[in-house]
Amino acid sequence: MSTTLPTEIPTEISAEISVEISAPAEAGIPADNIGLAVMTTLRNYGIDTIFGIPGTHNLEFYRHLAPLGIHPVTSRHEQGAGYGADGWSQLTGLPGVVITTSGPGLLNAMSAAATAYCESRPLIILSPGAPRGSEFSDIGSLHETRDPTGAVRALIGRSTRVSSGAEAVELIHEAFDLFAHGRPRPVHIEIPLDLLESANDVDPSLCAARGLGPARNADAGALAAAVSVLARAANPVILAGGGSLRAGSALLELAELLQAPVVTTLNGKGAIPESHPLSLGSDIRLSAAQDLCNGADALLVIGSKVGESELWGGAIVPQGSCIRIDIDPGQLAVNLSADIELAGNAAAVVPALLAGLAGHIAAAQADVSVLKAQLQDEAREMSPVLARINEILAGVLPADTVIGGDSSQVTYFGTASFFPMDSAHQLLYTPCYATLGYGLPASIGAKVAAPDRPVVCLLGDGALMFAVQEFITAVEQGVDLPIICVNNGGYGEIKANMADRGIAPVGVDLAQPDWVKLAEGFGLAAFAVDNLDELGTTVTKAMAVRGPSLIHVAI
Repeated sequence: MSTTLPTEIPTEISAEISVEISAPAEAGIPADNIGLAVMTTLRNYGIDTIFGIPGTHNLEFYRHLAPLGIHPVTSRHEQGAGYGADGWSQLTGLPGVVITTSGPGLLNAMSAAATAYCESRPLIILSPGAPRGSEFSDIGSLHETRDPTGAVRALIGRSTRVSSGAEAVELIHEAFDLFAHGRPRPVHIEIPLDLLESANDVDPSLCAARGLGPARNADAGALAAAVSVLARAANPVILAGGGSLRAGSALLELAELLQAPVVTTLNGKGAIPESHPLSLGSDIRLSAAQDLCNGADALLVIGSKVGESELWGGAIVPQGSCIRIDIDPGQLAVNLSADIELAGNAAAVVPALLAGLAGHIAAAQADVSVLKAQLQDEAREMSPVLARINEILAGVLPADTVIGGDSSQVTYFGTASFFPMDSAHQLLYTPCYATLGYGLPASIGAKVAAPDRPVVCLLGDGALMFAVQEFITAVEQGVDLPIICVNNGGYGEIKANMADRGIAPVGVDLAQPDWVKLAEGFGLAAFAVDNLDELGTTVTKAMAVRGPSLIHVAI
């Protein structure tokens, strides 16, 4: 399992893996079947962990995991499998892989699939389907679903029911190519049950991983025009989204060369170290950051759709020149028109801009300290308590701690602004899809991927209750994972929204379990914090615990 933090799908692929089949199959099903071809192909691309739940119809995927050296993580709900795969993916740079059973298992994973679509995350979902010839039937078969691929395709676009093993293998190759060279989004492959269990007729050479090649660069003329604009700019600003993470350290080099302040979206958090003097953190939703972008004479937007979910009602309307970089050409005009469009991978485009600007001397040294303080003040007004919680945690946790957040106030009012992060994928979060129930399984997946790296799950009680069954997954996987539950008694944000509209609270003040006893019942160590002065020392104790632990913080 990897402990490194790649910025994109690796282009150097491990050697081909082969497996000798020795265990006979039952019920006349050959052990060397199409399931083996599919799983071997994934293993050849470096996939050593899958997430899912074994079921009656997917056993011929699971048969091959142990011989191939693939570790299964069994969630207690397929939604958790999808989010676990996402956390694992962000810390390995490889796509997450989920195996579901047919019908309900597949549909249970759809919230996670839709999240991956919305947040542009690489995810492969494998599922068995109705045997060939029985599609769309209504005969009362187990897990019968009229059109599962049609349902999934409506949500994520890429959902295919294959007609051969070779087609299934080819779709895996296409998925890895997409993740490397296009906008990463989920891919679903349905294999009819009779095909999955049939003899393997796929040539072994077709299962070998393919080289993915270099990152795609932008048009040379557009690059030259962008270099010219940036070279003339007196006060350039960089807005970095999730797509900017592919640029790695080249983004910081570009910012320093231009002396350009960098503000990020939440998916771009850590694109440059937030301890750096040019970093304004992931506060693009705040008015002071938007004013900075709009007042720049050159705004460089990298890998962001600049969407409503990131701006919180604000607007990016630059008065100067606007340059956009995006791996998806279709995104270059979405929400924000650009004077110069650079369609390409930030991993190639940002270094190309650096090369074009070689020898450039910025007009002045940028000083963003006053604006940074202004942003902190603006963020603190939203929730001083949640700001303080995150500042306490930032003071006691290692600097490289990965925080698994959720659609909780403690995340978007707290961690976003008050837990500085110096590397990409340090905050696991879904700011656009904004689902509940993401944080815990994503944190488990991250810890499985990087067992030697500190990972902490920090979320609200409403979000945790969506995934409380995954406590036992954390126990089963043996992960050292402190889970900090900040309890405001229910759905605090929605309660505030109701108050803003003059609606008396309804359905938002929720009954609470005894969280300490609940956690202990699952086998977690558990701590109660009733005074924030105790939070730091309690978290330090939990970090020394072997296995998962719960810290319940009442506010």
